Amino acid sequence: MGRGRKEVVAEPVDPTAWMLNNDVAEFILLHQKEVLYMCMLGYTFLHGMKIFKAAPKTAPVSYKLVSMILACTGGGILVPIFLNGIPVPLANDAYPIAILTSFAIHHYFPIIGEVVDLSPWVKACIIVFYECVRAKVVLTFTIAANSSIASSLFSFPLFGPIMCGTVAGCGGAFLPLNKGLDPISTTGMQPPMMTACMGATMLHLFLNTSMSEGIIDAKEKAHLHLALFFIATGIVSGLNLGAIKVMKE
Repeated sequence: MGRGRKEVVAEPVDPTAWMLNNDVAEFILLHQKEVLYMCMLGYTFLHGMKIFKAAPKTAPVSYKLVSMILACTGGGILVPIFLNGIPVPLANDAYPIAILTSFAIHHYFPIIGEVVDLSPWVKACIIVFYECVRAKVVLTFTIAANSSIASSLFSFPLFGPIMCGTVAGCGGAFLPLNKGLDPISTTGMQPPMMTACMGATMLHLFLNTSMSEGIIDAKEKAHLHLALFFIATGIVSGLNLGAIKVMKE
């Protein structure tokens, strides 16, 4: 009696599976290579807009190109060096291709950047692409640092991964290194710096503490929330939606 019966173990039900089981999440998490490459192009294009605006009109092409490379891959250069790894532009050929494509667009067709700057809707789309890539970069290097750095005072490395994630999300602002602290000397921390620090901190603490216990696909859901946070803050700062004009009587 009872021989041959197999106990059926019910799989745990995920009440928050709807977060990931939709097309919007698939896009934001950059699961498809086509979407990833498109967002990388938007990421480098937005950096190019900032570089070409800030560069002197008489600046040579080589100056603009190198500045754009450092701006786009600053965090991807510094953090791998910290972790004894290979910098992103050397390890992934897709980044140099996206950088060169965006540079060519800005150099030969500058009117495209002007049109994007004039259209809030188009600029918002570019910001979404930009922030999706930035969220992926912060997530990747925060987790990589957590795996590479040995724990000391706590059961997991605390400040090292947060610092690496922060630098990954805004390291380009400090390159070349002769800038020193000039990017924060007058206006303080810029929005990308603050959001990178906050995002890396929340991500790291969530994944390495009891907050993520029992959560199915915790990493993917943390990635989604991080990207949404970056997108929301990026649109607010990029379109100057947070500026309040006070009328004087």
